[in-house]
Amino acid sequence: MKKVLIISYYWPPAGGPGVQRWLKFAKYLPEFGFEPIVLTVDPDCATYPVRDESLLEETKGIQVYTTKTVELFKFYKKASGRKEVPYSGFANESDKPGFRQKLAKFVRGNFFIPDPRKSWNKYATTKALELIDEFGIKSIVTTSPPHSTQLIGLELKKRRKIHWLADLRDPWTDIYYYDEFFPTTLAKHYDASLELKVFKTADIVSTVSTDLIRLFKEKDQSLGKEKFLLLPNGYDESDFKSPIAKRKDGKFRLVYTGTITKQYEVSKFLELLSNEGPEVLDKLVLRFVGKRDEILQNQLERIAKSTNLEIELIGHVSHAEAIIEMRQADALLLAIPDIENNKGVLTGKIFEYLGSEKPILGIGPSKGDAALILDEVNAGKMFDYKDAKLALEYLRKLMNTDQKESSQRTQFSRRLLTEKLAKTLKASSL
Repeated sequence: MKKVLIISYYWPPAGGPGVQRWLKFAKYLPEFGFEPIVLTVDPDCATYPVRDESLLEETKGIQVYTTKTVELFKFYKKASGRKEVPYSGFANESDKPGFRQKLAKFVRGNFFIPDPRKSWNKYATTKALELIDEFGIKSIVTTSPPHSTQLIGLELKKRRKIHWLADLRDPWTDIYYYDEFFPTTLAKHYDASLELKVFKTADIVSTVSTDLIRLFKEKDQSLGKEKFLLLPNGYDESDFKSPIAKRKDGKFRLVYTGTITKQYEVSKFLELLSNEGPEVLDKLVLRFVGKRDEILQNQLERIAKSTNLEIELIGHVSHAEAIIEMRQADALLLAIPDIENNKGVLTGKIFEYLGSEKPILGIGPSKGDAALILDEVNAGKMFDYKDAKLALEYLRKLMNTDQKESSQRTQFSRRLLTEKLAKTLKASSL
């Protein structure tokens, strides 16, 4: 089999949706003629927002090489006075950060460009060159965030004759919390120049949604459609095959899994829901599984105290436990952040929601990529932020019917998506 080098900072025992993407690609690539070789950071040196030791089981049989690093996030923790590194969107930080946190963010946004994990690059580049030469590797993949990983690809492309696929799971300079780092004009310009250099130098840039491709193409007129590959996230069918215990409480369970912050504008829906009568509140369980910011946490606790609505607030769980949560739900709550350029936001969660075969109630842009997918496979509905009443009507409908949403969800299986990736890699290696 031809070999492909996958360079990723996040790899088990790191947890979270970003790990799933290339863990699953690596799992299925051998079926399509490619042997993955993974280069990642030594977990003893890394700083992960979350860990999921259970994912290590899925790495068996995959060649994984690690290197040390000097982890700059340790300095961030000292400067900000916090014990944890930031979650996505700063979900684990106060809504009113103090001076130390603001200063730490400013330092992060102006002196650690594109991000604090760039200190891994010199170690990763040295090891990657060794692996390329040892195994005769012709194709490499760099996946981000952290976007500093893309700079490893730049260096390898300059020093070896290789085909480079740069995979961006999230926007770079357009990420919704970018301004929370207080970047100066000079810092923004430098960061944007790195981003554009990656786009121009990589042979292929893959990302998760059509709207993100649109956003990236607008960076420069020279970036044509042939530069980009739509490679959405998906779900692994094998994760959903094991039997699970059925609930016996007789209530309708609406479940949200994953990180959620104030930008995920669900507050209007929750307020309307809290004003419903006993025919809804007495029959419903609202369950949030994952990290929540302070504002949402306070709102949910207030509603739970002032109404008969049963609200269950669970912290971070392993990926396997998150799958069980989805499968034991009666319906799943999806939220897209209310931010600029959010039409292209396609979290890994939506595809695992699809794999659970449960109806999805979405709150976000009604004309975005997520809404199009839900409509295409008839897996649920997306409601705009101002349409909380319509979302509530849809919930009532779900609570009063035993019919499942029919769908054609299998097009987003990890195996089929890996086949698409492999075709691109084969074409590049001819």
